[in-house]
Amino acid sequence: MKVATWNVNGIRARAQDVAEWVAQEKPDVLCLQEIKATSDQVPLLLCNLAGYWCYWHGYKGYSGVGLHVRKELAAERPEFSHPPFDHESRIVTARIGAMTVASIYVPNGNKDYAAKLRFLEAMRDYAAAFAANGAPLVLCGDLNVAFAEIDVHPRERRNVTGQKPEERALMQSLLQAGGLTDLGRALDPANDRMFTWWAPWRSMRERNIGWRLDYVLASTDLAPRAVSCPSFREVGTSDHAPVVATFRDAAPEAAASTTTGA
Repeated sequence: MKVATWNVNGIRARAQDVAEWVAQEKPDVLCLQEIKATSDQVPLLLCNLAGYWCYWHGYKGYSGVGLHVRKELAAERPEFSHPPFDHESRIVTARIGAMTVASIYVPNGNKDYAAKLRFLEAMRDYAAAFAANGAPLVLCGDLNVAFAEIDVHPRERRNVTGQKPEERALMQSLLQAGGLTDLGRALDPANDRMFTWWAPWRSMRERNIGWRLDYVLASTDLAPRAVSCPSFREVGTSDHAPVVATFRDAAPEAAASTTTGA
């Protein structure tokens, strides 16, 4: 099973990038962020990706997420929903058999830092409820926090939003309370050049002077099955790279999914 996440920074501008990459990579679950479009503005090329149950949740020109599930993984359309803390179209979840997957776009906090902290706290509590019930959970997306110093190039390390101690403390509490594993770091613990976002100037991407802001977090029953979770710096024209987690087998009880449409 492949679970992919990508902040596309405008689905209308990246439609061809996304379509070509999906055709090549063939993820079973595709989580997109910062689509900057309502569902009726999504390019026809992507409105109904061949072989996927598709769900779009966004505003015109701002924020927004998408979540798409391969029909081979879910025989019937999954139940797509939004937790109560969703605002500005920043989270959508899908139930796939026993597993829940979320596509998440955390506020960057530059304009309203308190709102970002509230969102992170609510996400932590949401994950904790799954852990308490022993329910499989995968959180994917642009979480807009570099977890640790290793997740930022030395030239970019400073006390700014996205690297502040309280943000990092909340992310660690999310992992702990939700029983979640940061797959990228768990599978490549010493890689100090594993970034997913680069400022769009001074050839930062080409020089790989970036931050790691995009993650796949998996609950304890799923994490041991993960075999890889790289960032694909060479893919696309967004300022973020896609991240793909590959698991040894399919989602728990995926074939038994019998949910209602949304």
